Amino acid sequence: MKVTCDREKLREGLAVVNNVIPARSTKPVLENVKLVAKDDCLELVGTDLEVAIRYKLSSHQQVASDEAGKDGDTHGLVEIAEPGVAVVPARVALDFIRDLVGNTVTLESRDNTLHIFSGPDTCELVTADADEYPTVNQFDPEDSFSIQGGVFTRLVQQTAFAAAREAGRYAMHGVLVDLADEVLKLVATDGRRLALTSHPIPTTGYSHAPVIVPAKGMQLFCRVIDDPLAQVSFHFYENEIGMQAGGAEVFARLIDGEFPKYAAVIPDSCSERVEADADLLQRKLRLVANVTGAEARAVRLAMKQGELALSGHSAGRGEAHAEMEVEYKGDEAQIAFNPDYVLEGLKHCERETVALEFNDRLSPGKFSLGENYTYIVMPITVDAT
Repeated sequence: MKVTCDREKLREGLAVVNNVIPARSTKPVLENVKLVAKDDCLELVGTDLEVAIRYKLSSHQQVASDEAGKDGDTHGLVEIAEPGVAVVPARVALDFIRDLVGNTVTLESRDNTLHIFSGPDTCELVTADADEYPTVNQFDPEDSFSIQGGVFTRLVQQTAFAAAREAGRYAMHGVLVDLADEVLKLVATDGRRLALTSHPIPTTGYSHAPVIVPAKGMQLFCRVIDDPLAQVSFHFYENEIGMQAGGAEVFARLIDGEFPKYAAVIPDSCSERVEADADLLQRKLRLVANVTGAEARAVRLAMKQGELALSGHSAGRGEAHAEMEVEYKGDEAQIAFNPDYVLEGLKHCERETVALEFNDRLSPGKFSLGENYTYIVMPITVDAT
């Protein structure tokens, strides 16, 4: 293999692929990046067996030279002198190429080493056996659906934060992806809060049974989307889901498990409804939450005609109170939440005004954060005093 390419673009690609590659693994070959030089591109391949990526640097792409501002000259992103494959330590390769000062870098495999050089600077990396590297899928454009990259990123940001992080209940560690009736729906929950968002997809009748995608995979999908206005494509495989965005192909292994029956948690109707300025509510919540401790992380919301009173206390810190004007016309009511959960949802609110609905202080709180964006938070029982 012998390849010459733009150093900065190679650095960018290696940085993206290193997000997947584990720093330490019981299977050492996974700590490497697989470089595949073909006739028209250089592929950077990485996987941790849960998620995988193919990042392509194409010979058809052009990169402006240092003199482009003067004469508009450009040079090819990649020049393939000899096709081939090399598997080398991912982090070392990234660190070395990052610290080079030349505009281009040449990669050349010789026997069991890969030589990297730019001008007078050189590095020789020991290569691993390419046959031992796990097979990474190729994206199949057939039978796929597309969505604007920026829209997909927004949907993931609105849900993935609510996925479970602690051990156990493995099915909750992912985001439910449901495509039916020309609507893409994403749902995430950790059992204490739930985020649900959706967006219409003109798929000409295409649908797929709901699948659970690891939150890590969803975040990697978003990371490789460099043009929010461009379309990204998805394909469902038997045990994984693949996405193509520009020159990147990302694959995430599906989580095998039963996702909670989330529809049963979302109230059909509520007796209490309060509307508040979203930004001001965030400020008031943070203000009151400052005095609450980890042992009693709760803020009480008390409503009466046109007013919302927030309060929190901790035996070792003290107490805090705040008030704000709201739209509320019901009888006096109250409910308490973990403020961190509410604030995480409000951070993604699409509206200037947020609506909170509930039936009583023991029932779930339903926050309407956008036209098709609902956030459910389970209440906390606190003393009535």
